[in-house]
Amino acid sequence: MKNSKAGNKTNKQTSEPTKVASKGVAHTQVKTLHPRNKHNQGYDFEGLIKKCPKLSHFVRPNPYGNLSIDFSDPEAVKSLNAAILLTDYHIEQWDIPAGFLCPPVPGRVDYLHYIADLLAVNGKAPKGNKIRALDIGTGANGIYPLLGVKSYGWQFVASDIDPVSIANVAEIISHNPDLASKIDLRQQTNPQAIFSGIIGDNERFDITLCNPPFHRSLAEASQGSAKKNANLAANRAKKHSQKPAVSSSSAALNFGGQKAELWCEGGEQQFLTNMIKESQQFGQQCLWFSSLVSKSENLKPCYQLLKQLHADSVQTIDMKQGNKITRVLAWSYLPEAARKQWAKFRHNAI
Repeated sequence: MKNSKAGNKTNKQTSEPTKVASKGVAHTQVKTLHPRNKHNQGYDFEGLIKKCPKLSHFVRPNPYGNLSIDFSDPEAVKSLNAAILLTDYHIEQWDIPAGFLCPPVPGRVDYLHYIADLLAVNGKAPKGNKIRALDIGTGANGIYPLLGVKSYGWQFVASDIDPVSIANVAEIISHNPDLASKIDLRQQTNPQAIFSGIIGDNERFDITLCNPPFHRSLAEASQGSAKKNANLAANRAKKHSQKPAVSSSSAALNFGGQKAELWCEGGEQQFLTNMIKESQQFGQQCLWFSSLVSKSENLKPCYQLLKQLHADSVQTIDMKQGNKITRVLAWSYLPEAARKQWAKFRHNAI
């Protein structure tokens, strides 16, 4: 499945997915955070510290005189996240157990802004509880439903195979009563299933989201984190004109992460394959399916599989946050006329 000519264009004004004919692949590349992202201007550490004084323990001037934190320190990253979620999204007492994945907020909310564009009607991103989203593998952080509710007012079903993760998100919700009616937590009890056992017979979802496990094993995950920590140390040393120091904890997972969050048999490619295959069973119940794809080489097998399964529309959006590039892969089995009818019905209902 090849990208269409239209898919090679970059829409720098709106950063919205490029529209293409059915069964084509729209491919949009962007160089900055989404225009609606609150974090386009970086972090206001002084403002964040006022809201969350604990953050001050981790904030120091960098070599350029700007305030920052050590992003290789999981406690610093967790404190920054809690401050951002409180200050910008009014989420109280966000926390995660030790060792669980602590995702950076700007990149995660970017994913939500792009899928909001995907669901847009007449160029307007939909808001309100008529939009139903399913987060696959919500983790202990619950970041997508939390941000999705606060940014757009959508209804979420958040699933995870780990009971500790489900319990922790429930604890976060307990401190934020306005979220209780908007986030439905469901535990996946079948380790071989993704959508089955979560999507009910008569349920409909406008969009599904997923940040799939990246690595094939714990060893691979540890190696990846060690490399990331080494790069961070090298960059700090370069700014200070010093020799990089490698600490004994350099192999630690600096952003945390449990087994189900970071790795699975076959890694990201196998997880995506399993998810795409299973999605076909629910093709009439979901307007769009979507997933982050970290490795660009995993896209081609996904395109080929979606073609075999007769997906009607496939879109790919490149997102760049700093030096990191990741992608949103979105697909729908519904023909264009059915998608328009779905959107029209939803728009009228709102």
